[in-house]
Amino acid sequence: MSHPDFHPGHLVMVDLPGTSLDTESATFLRRHHIRAICLFRKNLGSEDEVRRLITELREVLGPEALIGMDQEGGSVVRATFLPQAPAAMALGAADDEALAEAVGAAVARGLRSLGINWNFAPVLDVNNNPANPVIAERSFGADPERVTRLAAAWMRGSLREGVACCAKHFPGHGDTHVDSHHALPTVDKSLEELEALELIPFRALAHGPDAAPALMTAHIVYPQIDAAHPATLSRPVLTGLLRERIGYDGVVITDALFMKAVHERYGHARGAVMALQAGADMPLAQGSVQEQSDTVQAIEEALREGELLPQQAQRAAQRLARLAQAYPATPRVYDEAQRAHDDALMHRAWARGLTALGGALPPPRGAALRVLTQASVASDGVSEAGLPAAKVRELFAGFDNVEFITLPDLQAINATSLPRDGRVNLLVSNQRTRYPGTAAAARPDLHLALWNPFQVLDIAAPALVSWGYADGALAAVRAWLEGAADAPGRAPVALAPLSA
Repeated sequence: MSHPDFHPGHLVMVDLPGTSLDTESATFLRRHHIRAICLFRKNLGSEDEVRRLITELREVLGPEALIGMDQEGGSVVRATFLPQAPAAMALGAADDEALAEAVGAAVARGLRSLGINWNFAPVLDVNNNPANPVIAERSFGADPERVTRLAAAWMRGSLREGVACCAKHFPGHGDTHVDSHHALPTVDKSLEELEALELIPFRALAHGPDAAPALMTAHIVYPQIDAAHPATLSRPVLTGLLRERIGYDGVVITDALFMKAVHERYGHARGAVMALQAGADMPLAQGSVQEQSDTVQAIEEALREGELLPQQAQRAAQRLARLAQAYPATPRVYDEAQRAHDDALMHRAWARGLTALGGALPPPRGAALRVLTQASVASDGVSEAGLPAAKVRELFAGFDNVEFITLPDLQAINATSLPRDGRVNLLVSNQRTRYPGTAAAARPDLHLALWNPFQVLDIAAPALVSWGYADGALAAVRAWLEGAADAPGRAPVALAPLSA
């Protein structure tokens, strides 16, 4: 490399094994000149522990540290002790740019108070496929114009508060029916078709005052553009389409290379080099210390052997330095009054998105109810754990006569799950997976969809959609059930409950 201060580790984002900076990790970070860390649920203990960890990281990573995290809102949040933002689709249901901007700013204030300067949000994916197993309520909706408006507003709030955004997942993850965490999806669309839908938000937010300072790639094959490689590793996609055709000059980071869509085919090290060759600036190469070390060494070897050109690596390093300088990882005070204000804002935003479908009405206060839900829902590694049955019970604290039924797996509901004996039957969907065809025969009187809104399409019942299960969402649902509040949201995707 021509620049004497450049090190291959400058281009790699890694993760940590625990909630504190152990000696082995600190030594690895210093030895390889790593400056970028992604924090996950496994790294987040108490708020004080997180602050201490980030303070230690800044000392090791240096003044151009990039400390990132997924804090989208809804079910994809890592720092759950901060005010909990609505899912993007809840904001889509409210369709208020000022509200989206205020929420983006509040999310950033919480992150900046910890010293986190890079948020892997918002999602620009246009969710036009109800079978999508991984995006759904993480998207602002099915209309690219609405996605663009609300994402731009959300980013304005975040950037104003000093936290860089990373819009994702380029060139679009909204029309998949496979989760790239588990397999390699394919979207067989022409460039013209992508330009007419998926690329609209990315193109609109690539330049100008609302430009995203960073983008994250999608582990998806677009065979009409590059049949051989997923977008993350595709030069026709990242250089030909994103850099040259669209003209984007911000930071491009890969989605996690440990995801099966890439890792099972290429591994960390080779995948990282291929991503840089394709036009990315930073591989997200979480894993063991050995895997991360192998990644840095693979980049070093690629530079030495001429597989990766010095000017490519230098240009990537410059973009990353520019991002770190514009959004320093220095914490700001988050006083209690501001925090309380932000928490109240989040509650209002969740309530604004609450949506009733199919003529849904709250049950009469004196009615005998039967509530069916799943006992517990583990985290899938992307979303946080779902709402446990004990928290579902709290939604009905204002009713005197409630019978609760919990199943190990709500996927098993069928015609015999809800007896017709005079009780009002309510299905509370606290898990994410779409229901099988047999679920339609259960026919509850009311369906509360607390997570994946597209479950409404599977159940023959009027529905209340909350778009998530954070405290603000649950408060809005409970107020509606008790007749104390309405459901003013309008679904930003096509949702028509099955006819009862």
